Amino acid sequence: MPLRKIKKKREPNWKEWDRLAQKEGLRAPITSVNGDVYTGEWKDDLKHGKGTQVWKASGDLYDGDWEAGMRHEFGTLSVRDEDSGEYIKKYSGGWKHDKRHGYGTNYYSQRECYEGEWQRGQRGGWGRMHYSDGSVYEGEWLGDQRSGKGLLRLPNGNRYEGTWERDMKNGEGRFLHQDKGQVYSGTWVDDVAKCGVMEDVDRDSAPHSPPYPIPQCTLEDSDAVLTAAREHHLQ
Repeated sequence: MPLRKIKKKREPNWKEWDRLAQKEGLRAPITSVNGDVYTGEWKDDLKHGKGTQVWKASGDLYDGDWEAGMRHEFGTLSVRDEDSGEYIKKYSGGWKHDKRHGYGTNYYSQRECYEGEWQRGQRGGWGRMHYSDGSVYEGEWLGDQRSGKGLLRLPNGNRYEGTWERDMKNGEGRFLHQDKGQVYSGTWVDDVAKCGVMEDVDRDSAPHSPPYPIPQCTLEDSDAVLTAAREHHLQ
């Protein structure tokens, strides 16, 4: 009895093409339709693992970890300098779901940088900010603003230590006027000292001390006056 040859069923071309298009593991540089270029690892057709991406529109470069198509874990973001054309580090640290998250350092300019904790792309937690005028803030942040306990040191040696809210001195705080040899301890509202006690501290060695010392307070109950004023301003 003659054998009948069964013709092998051929898989449709589109299935083969789709399989070849699926990106898995380490791949050569891949250019997107918009011109972005990614070189690195893939998983389930998404950037996953170690990889480097250059965005065509901005010229920014990211080198680090990816997860499910987003920057995740640790990575460094660099931007291209307009004058030299070379890359300058912008941020290095933790990422989560494509946003700065965890501990990292962000460079705003050659003289301004922030080192500390991030939450969902904003400064949040503890951090140290160096400002272009030479001031340094160390303390708590919330929603990209100074909020909570913090210390601000000014270039002339003066410093404020106390509470912050909405990026301003708010609540109880102590301001040392080192240039005048005086210290103020009291209540602040939106960066303005409202009620407290001003005292002389090492005024003889201060470079710009006032000509006369602060007179002694002669109120019968100064504490009660301060308490009433504090309650008024903080209500």
